Amino acid sequence: MRHIDVHKMADTARFNGFHASLLLWCAVIIICDGYDLAVAGIALPSIMSEMGVTAQDAGFMVSSALFGMMFGAIFLGTLADRIGRRWTIVICLFLFSVFTAAAGFTSDPYMFGVMRFLAGLGIGGVMPNVVAQMTEYSPRKIRATMVTLMFSGYAVGGMLAAVLGKGLIEQHGWQSVFLAAGVPVLLIPFILKSMPESMPFLIKQGRIDELKGILARMEPGYRPGAADDFQIPATERATGAPIGKLFQEGRGFSTIMFWIAFFMCLFMVYALSSWLAKLMAGAGYSLGSALTFVLVLNFGAVIGAVGGGWLADRFHIKYVLVGMYALAAVSIALLGYPMPGPLLFLVVGLAGASTIGTQIVTYAYAGQFYPSAVRSTGIGWASGVGRSGAILAPIVIGTLVGMSLPLQQNFLAISVPAVIATIAVALIRHEHSATTKIAAVGATEPA
Repeated sequence: MRHIDVHKMADTARFNGFHASLLLWCAVIIICDGYDLAVAGIALPSIMSEMGVTAQDAGFMVSSALFGMMFGAIFLGTLADRIGRRWTIVICLFLFSVFTAAAGFTSDPYMFGVMRFLAGLGIGGVMPNVVAQMTEYSPRKIRATMVTLMFSGYAVGGMLAAVLGKGLIEQHGWQSVFLAAGVPVLLIPFILKSMPESMPFLIKQGRIDELKGILARMEPGYRPGAADDFQIPATERATGAPIGKLFQEGRGFSTIMFWIAFFMCLFMVYALSSWLAKLMAGAGYSLGSALTFVLVLNFGAVIGAVGGGWLADRFHIKYVLVGMYALAAVSIALLGYPMPGPLLFLVVGLAGASTIGTQIVTYAYAGQFYPSAVRSTGIGWASGVGRSGAILAPIVIGTLVGMSLPLQQNFLAISVPAVIATIAVALIRHEHSATTKIAAVGATEPA
């Protein structure tokens, strides 16, 4: 009888077509997710004009999706550890595609808000699950790169919404960009066919033949045997309620630090996306439309995510994140000072890299920190708590803007969360992470 550690096999596997297929599908899902989240902001001026809504109603319409994302990240992240990750991902895709499209049929701001809340459940729920999926199956040497490369599709989706939105809205009205979001439902049969299920879930369910097929694709050198016994490390097994597992084995303090980091980072992301154009226009800068800022911020996010993932695979991911959050504090603070146009674009790009990009790397770190059995739960709760920062940011910064403070003070206020996040990540006890414990167990096992 062969005793096979499935996670060790995943760690040491070489990148091949199986990994490329998984990366492709997860990236496509995240691109659709990013599009669905960004589309409301792109279409909002047209929606306000056609529906005749006030700024207060418009705020409700935008924030409703963020509330949905908060609940979706918590509950659908936890659900995956119970019913399987593949079906949960499909449920999320269905929710955000169907209900974003449904919002295009509404003519009432409150019904629009309800549709966006339901779509937000899927938008928020899919994130922790695809991160957990990529973390589980990626070779250890390129794990952070794989996760951040996949998650950069989020920024690509935002850019896609910005580029396509203008033409579609001008020719076919704001409804067209929402109806287009329903197309990804057609991908569900292909995702169910191509997407592997979580390995610990298959072992728990006794679906051993399915597991053998996945392992043979992941590691072509593996030849399934009838007597193979599949195992996961003791540190990876869930005992008790999944949420309770986040606070066991010395992980409680670090879980809180992750929650703080997620809250602060998402606060910065949504503060910038909501108010950057308005603040700069008020300061007298003439840099074109808000579309330009969306593109520059998201382009910077792609560079930050992929670059941060590359660094995290070569250096300690915790300290890479500390550096990225520190860069966020500096770059955002600099936005409050006069500078030439090209330099301002560079600083905006750095702000995108060190906020949106850093958030993506933080997802990768959380995915590595928690055991596989509760990985979706851990990422989902961190993301859900972080969404409260996303909801709060437009309100807080909007209040400051209403106080007519100097530009420097507004950007300093946005940079303060970066300082707090830097400290929170620095305090994470990496020695309690699943990655460290698995490596320690492996080092003590006889050859």
